[in-house]
Formats: sequence, C-alpha cells, structure tokens
Amino acid sequence: MPIEKYDANIKDEVRRSYVAKGPCQPRTHNFPKKKYGNQYRCFNPSWFDSFPWLEYSVEKDSAFCLWCYLFKPTTYGLQSGRDVFSNLGYNNWKNAISTFRDHEGNVTSVHNFAADKLELFKNPRQSVTQKISQHSSEMEVAYRVRLTAVLDIVRFLLRQGLAFRGHDESSSSKNKGNFLELLYWYGARVDKIAKTLKANAPGNNQMTAPKIQKDLVHSCAEKVRSLIIEDIGDRIFSLMVDEARDISMKEQMAIVLRYVDSRGQVIERFLCVEHVTDTSSHTLKEAIDNLFAKYGLSLSRLRGQGYDGASNMRGEFNGLKSLILKDNPYARYVHCFAHQLQLVVVGLAKKNIVNLVGASCKRKDTLRQSQHENTVTRIEKGVISTGRGCNQETSLARPGDTRWGSHYYTILRLQMMWPAVMDVVGNVHDDGTNPDQQGVALGLIDRMERFEFVFILFLMKKVLGITNGLSQALQEKNQNIVNALDMVEGVKFKLQSLRDDGWDELLANVSKFCVENDIEMPNNMEERLLVRGRPRREKQATTYLHYYRAEVFYSVLDMIMQDMNSHFSESTIELLSCISCLDPKQSFSRFDAVKLVRIVELYPEDFSELDQMALVDQLEMYIYDMRKNVDFSSLRSIGELAIKLVETEKHLRYPLVYRLIELALVLPVSTASVERVFSAMNIIKTDLRNKMEEDFLTDCLVCYIEKDIFNEIDNEDILQYFQNMRTRRIQLAPLDQSRNKSGSSVGM
Repeated sequence: MPIEKYDANIKDEVRRSYVAKGPCQPRTHNFPKKKYGNQYRCFNPSWFDSFPWLEYSVEKDSAFCLWCYLFKPTTYGLQSGRDVFSNLGYNNWKNAISTFRDHEGNVTSVHNFAADKLELFKNPRQSVTQKISQHSSEMEVAYRVRLTAVLDIVRFLLRQGLAFRGHDESSSSKNKGNFLELLYWYGARVDKIAKTLKANAPGNNQMTAPKIQKDLVHSCAEKVRSLIIEDIGDRIFSLMVDEARDISMKEQMAIVLRYVDSRGQVIERFLCVEHVTDTSSHTLKEAIDNLFAKYGLSLSRLRGQGYDGASNMRGEFNGLKSLILKDNPYARYVHCFAHQLQLVVVGLAKKNIVNLVGASCKRKDTLRQSQHENTVTRIEKGVISTGRGCNQETSLARPGDTRWGSHYYTILRLQMMWPAVMDVVGNVHDDGTNPDQQGVALGLIDRMERFEFVFILFLMKKVLGITNGLSQALQEKNQNIVNALDMVEGVKFKLQSLRDDGWDELLANVSKFCVENDIEMPNNMEERLLVRGRPRREKQATTYLHYYRAEVFYSVLDMIMQDMNSHFSESTIELLSCISCLDPKQSFSRFDAVKLVRIVELYPEDFSELDQMALVDQLEMYIYDMRKNVDFSSLRSIGELAIKLVETEKHLRYPLVYRLIELALVLPVSTASVERVFSAMNIIKTDLRNKMEEDFLTDCLVCYIEKDIFNEIDNEDILQYFQNMRTRRIQLAPLDQSRNKSGSSVGM
C-alpha cells in the first residue's frame, strides 16, 4: 500500500518499521529469466551491493526503491521513471544498471531528496520535536542511568524466567511484583542510581510502565534473533516444528532451526513460538511462510524437515511436509528418530502399580518409610554397604509417553523397592475404605506375586536397558544421521544377541529374585502348563519352558526387532545410505565416491554441472589426504570431521566435499530440541502467569532458552533498538556520542 494512504497518526510508525527491516533483498532467490532477443536475462543479486536502496519483489519479479517509497514527495516535478520505483516496479533487466543510475540522478533529484529525508528520519535528535523539547545533558545522563537500571532488571528476570508484574502479567495488575521490588533494591544498592530513580525522574518518565518493560523485552529478543539469523547467513539449514498446548490451552507451534556454523559445529537454535488457531497443515505452513518473510529466511535454503510423525505433519498429500516439498523439493523429511524409538517400546511398560502406590502423599510417605526400614535391615545384615552418596531416598518414577527413558527407570526402581511396594499395596487392601481400590490392590498383589509377572518385569528391564542408551543419545543437539543409524544398528545387534544367548542369564536372575522375595515359581520348567485362552475340555497344554521361552521371550524380542526394522529401515532411504559414506570411522572405511556423487545429483540446487564434474577429482584427493593425515585418524563422527576440517582449513581446499558434509549434518535426527522448548514454556507460562500475551511469551522464551547468546549482547545495542522502536520523549544518543558530549562514560 502506498505510504501516503496510511493514517497520518501511524505513518511514522510504518516508516520506522520499514527502516528497521531494511530493503527486501532475497539474494539466494532463484530469479526467473526473461528472453530479450536471443538472450535470457534475470535480476542480478550483485546489484544490491551497488545500489543499497534497491528492493526486489519475488511476487512481481520487479525492482523498487525503498527510499522513494517511504519519502518521495507527492509534488516535486517529474523525474525519469516517475512512480516506477515507488509503486509500479521495474523489470527490464537488459537496461537495468543504466536505469538505476538515472533513477538516482543528480544532487537535486527526487531520489536524493528522499535519501536526505531518510537520514533525518533515522536521526531523531535532529527532528523538530527534539529541537522544541531540547533537554540538558544532565537530563540525558539521568535518563540513560534510569533506562540502563531498568534494562538490567529486565535481563535478570528474563534469564531466570520470572514474572514481571503480578500474577498474570497484565498491565492492570495492582501487585507490582518482581520488577519494582528488584528495581528499588537495585537502586538502593547504588546511591547514584537511587537518586536518579527517585529524585530526578519525572513522575511520568520513570521507565517502569508495563509497555516500557515489554518494549525492552522485545528489544532483547529481537537482538537475539538477529544474531541467530546473522549466524545462519546464506547457509543451508533445516526446520524442526512441533505443536503443543500451553497452560491456558492455547495451541502453540515451536520452531527450531538447525545449521552448521562457521566453525563446523552443528547448531540448533530456537526462533519463536507461534500461536495457531488450529493445527491444520495449511495453517502451520502459512505461519512458517510469514515467519520466514519476517526474518529474511529463504525457503530455497531449506534442506531438511523434522517432525514427530503426526498426520498433519508428515501426511503424504496434505501434510506440512508435502506442502513445503511443493515449494522446495530439496527439503528432505526425516521422521524424528527418538519418536520412532518411542513408538517401538512405549507400549511395553505398564503404569498400574505407580498409579496406585503414588496416588496419595500418605502412600508415598509409607513407601519411603518401608523402603527405609528395609535398607536399615539389609545394612545390619551386611547385604549392602554404606558410604557417601549410597542408599539415597527414592520413590517410584511415574512413566510418561513423552518422557523418553521414564519407563526404564520405573522398572529399575520397582525392582529395587519391591518389598516396600508390596507392603504399601497390602496396606491399601487391608486399610482401604473404597471397595474399588481394595479390589485393584488385591488384583495387583495376586498378579505381582506370580512368576510370570517377575519374568516379564526382568525381560522389559533388559529390553528397555538396551534401548535407553539410544533414546538418550538421540536427544543430543549435535547428533547426526550417520551416528544415529550406527547406534540403531548397534541396538538391533544387542537385541539379536539377547535373543540368541540371553535366555539362561535372564532365567537365572528371575529365579534368584523369586527366591529372595518368596514368590512361587515352577519346580520344573519341563512341567506341563495349560494353554491360556482355550477351554479346559480341549486339554491343550505346553511346558513352562516352551511358554516362557518361545511364546514370551522369543515373541517379544521378535516383535521389537520387527518394529525396529520397520521404523529404522536404512536400505529404503537412498539419501541416508549415501550420506553414510562420509563417516570417518575406521579410516573412512565406508567411503564410496559413486554414492557421494549420487548425493550431488539429488541436490542440483547446490551443485552445478561444473561442480559435479569437479567433485569426482576432488574426492580422490580428499580421501587420499584424509587417510594419510594422522589428525583425521581418530575421528568418530561426521560432526568431528567438519570441525577438524575447519580447524585445519581443509574445508577451503575441498569446498565441494565440505558442502556434502554440511548437507549431511543439517538433516535433523530428532525433535528433542523442540520438546525442550515446551518444557521451558511450562516454566515461563505457569498457572499464575497464564494471561501472557503471545508476543510477550515468545520474546521471554527466546531470551530464556538462548541464554548463551543473550548474555553476550551489550546493553547499548538493546537500548538503541529500544529507542528506534518508536518516538521517545528523550532521544538517547549512541554511547560514544554521549561520552564526547558529557566528557565521561555513563551507565552501569
């Protein structure tokens, strides 16, 4: 919309937003070509460097001038192009450079007039409002001290994830909360700040209003995001998305970006959470498009997608994966490995015992007391030893479908606390007043004191013990596809070994446990056992050994291994098979030049025909160099290989190979980072803070999660962003100007 059509009251705010974002310059866009005579021409992104005012519209395939759009006067005489660069758009690429220079014109041109207006607009200290309300240098120093003190408190609250005002963050809250308490405590610690806060500040300019706080929070978050976007630059990256409801039951979509930085390290950064009215794939896609446009991210640089496997995410026709693939066929989808593992093992553990024992505080206390008495008895008998850190008080862990590894620790604690658990379940049956609970307790006692229950308990401990290490490793931020596939193969091998050679050890452990806890067990495993699920008159029977070994032990392991092969089938994924050839383990034993060239064919956007031809020769020199160089002999993963290549500057010698390594590293392995965002959201948005505005929530989350970036940002950068957000009563000069003006440094 033309700038003159905006309401006069918000026109400057609109201009300020445009100036803050800068001209739209999609340098990595695939610019369409047009035929001029016998030649094809397109927009050249190098023009952005020669003409800083130049904008390009992807939708219209046209060039514009941001300066003229914002500040071109409505009546200033005629100029070459008239409204072409501020309204219609220019798209004659054959004569573009000469036309751009004609548009700039001489010193009296409309374009240069708009450029002068822009400079004045960017320097509010030269504005008429500032000239009329000229402030003394002492007032500006006091304003800086006041504002810096407020910012320090804001930064502290953001890092700790604490509330600012009252119980719900509303501006009408009468309880001022943490912010003012900390501010006045902070002021009292430093006499200069205390005087500035209380004495020198006008009543309506103390910088403590909720709007000021939220502006400062937004300034902090935007500086963090700008550093993330700057670090990504023109690199390829992957997108990880998941959705969940917050404490106020609003659907939130978390977005995390994965990329390889300039040091060769794999980085996963949280960008924002977006409130979505529904979870349809089209709504999610629209939110992602808007986010990419807002922060200047190019969808053409996207090389991977990672979701948890929900239908609205990975649907073949209308899922988010498919919608993104329509725009960018090189954004490969990888189903979250950790989620796939969870689908294999989550149904193997039961929760009845934990729900019954942990249903009340009284039962938990009884459980702890019973466990304590058992521990004391075992120490007196010399069964267990004492020492620092030994025999810590514990309780049963409640398993959850989304808390990976929780089922394994539930089983471990159940075995460790078996006598105490049985005592508590017995008390529930003897002392309970609810017949339903008494019935459940009686059923649990009857079931738990069977040999079958103990056998399955130990079998699940063994299976979950094998898969738990993989589950934990898949949640690491620097994990990559090849390592993940290797670990999956390792788990498959261990499960097969358990099936082939683990029966005798498992049976011995079960028998020992049954003897220690007076649980009846078969006298002879060759005795006959009636087949369950059949009428007795049919008299179908089997032996205990056949039932537990063939129908339970082998069946469970075969089912798990079949599911593992189904969810983690490397042979069906050509790209992953090719990527594994980059693995540096065992002196690059997996190296296969033919498969690596195949990766190039799968990504024509990243490798030209000339690159494909040059890669063959470069791979020969690369593998020779790697195998003879001792610095690369002990590497264990592609991630370590990338870092070492950057350290030795060999990524400059083998740029095409390093580009292949980047492609392998950016593919997401799991969505654990997104799950961590939701955990952080539960800390920020609590029951007592459930009315937070959506923008305020995502700003707080960015600063809380990306603390390492946030802590490195200088206060001055945040203050200048805050000043430029809107017209302030006192305009704050950059710190170096303030030093020159006052003769000394100000601030904390």
